[in-house]
Amino acid sequence: MGASQGAARQAEDVIPLARPVVGEEEERAVIEVLRSGQLSLGPRVVEFERLFSARVGAPLACAVSSGTAGLHLALRAAGVGEGDEVITSPFSFVASANAALYERARPVFADIDPITLNLDPRAAGAAVGGRTRALLPVHIFGYPADMPAFERIASDHGLAIVEDACEALGASHADGTPVGGRGHPSVFGFYANKQLTTGEGGMVTLDDPAQKQLIDSERNQGRALDMGWLDHDRLGFNYRLSDIACAIGIAQLERLDGMLAARARVAGLYREALEGIEGLELPCPDRGGDTRGWFVFVVQLPRGVDRDGVVRALAAVGIQSKPYLSAIHLMSFYRERFGHREGEFPVCEDVAARSLALPFFPAMSEGQVARVAQQLGAVLERTGT
Repeated sequence: MGASQGAARQAEDVIPLARPVVGEEEERAVIEVLRSGQLSLGPRVVEFERLFSARVGAPLACAVSSGTAGLHLALRAAGVGEGDEVITSPFSFVASANAALYERARPVFADIDPITLNLDPRAAGAAVGGRTRALLPVHIFGYPADMPAFERIASDHGLAIVEDACEALGASHADGTPVGGRGHPSVFGFYANKQLTTGEGGMVTLDDPAQKQLIDSERNQGRALDMGWLDHDRLGFNYRLSDIACAIGIAQLERLDGMLAARARVAGLYREALEGIEGLELPCPDRGGDTRGWFVFVVQLPRGVDRDGVVRALAAVGIQSKPYLSAIHLMSFYRERFGHREGEFPVCEDVAARSLALPFFPAMSEGQVARVAQQLGAVLERTGT
């Protein structure tokens, strides 16, 4: 075998961290839009919004260019502004905290639940102060946050709620309500590793027509809702989602049940394959009627293990992995701007230091899962775990 053939074979053997499910349906949908000549501000946007809102049981939806854009517009629609505080999780993708800063509000962190890894309602309630305007719980890794508890806090203190559901499509609460269907502005993301992808993109689901009108206008540079040319009656942004992306999203919705089932299948294979590795903590199982919408498979390594060394060792045998996620308050920007230091949120800091995302995607085979588990076990055994 020549060197080039060997390199190609080696690349084929790499198990990627994520891989989207796209095929002929998405190709046909994109070609139809291209041939229509209307690539943006067209009928696919409205159709995608209608189908997506029906999927999560929300009356209304607004398609946007990313989950981050959705969080920004949702906080604006909730009335968050300069000097306000937004209570949220320090264990999340950084966009959930950054979105408050876009409006010159301050993200106020509270510690997380050690089992679900979601924002702890008791800690969040204790963080409420005179400047608190909103709660922004994150459904981390697709596991539903305790929304009834957050709704009680919001009711007691007159606060708005914006849900970061960017990782939680397909999840549902104990009462059967899908995540995103409780009426609060809830934001989904459609990056390529998500349960549903449009490449880039996002959606805000909600039940308030006035908030939808505001978001629809502000995503389109603040243009008047009657689309009067260059009639911009408020500050806005270029947060539109194209008809091309929405066409992909519509095709993805048609196969979503199968993709969610495939993700749950892979998660089940991982549980069986990894349960015998001493000291390794797996994602919490569904409990109390809550159901996870599987996004990633993140394990927590035993304390004292060199996580970066594990990542390198797995990469050396063709397995991609990634630290997932960092503690937001310990990122250099947040340290420098707000003076955050180690020890503020001990549960978050412990989890963030040990979390590792393993390869996870719907088409992952039983053999690939077994290979990841075998290699991870071998690496941890060599480290003395």
